[in-house]
Amino acid sequence: MATGQNRQDVKAGARVRIVEKQNQPTGITTEGVVNELLTSSSFHPHGIKVRLKTGQVGRVKEILP
Repeated sequence: MATGQNRQDVKAGARVRIVEKQNQPTGITTEGVVNELLTSSSFHPHGIKVRLKTGQVGRVKEILP
């Protein structure tokens, strides 16, 4: 199970759990399918930022099988 910190592990169409900005203090995650990768660097310690197909934006905490 990948953590979503490496850009190469996160692909459009992948099922992931993200934490949206407003949920960072609580750690509440949202599950969805990646539509677009927003982080351009190859690594981010808090997770790669993505936009889900639903339009929600957050950092990937877990990549689901």
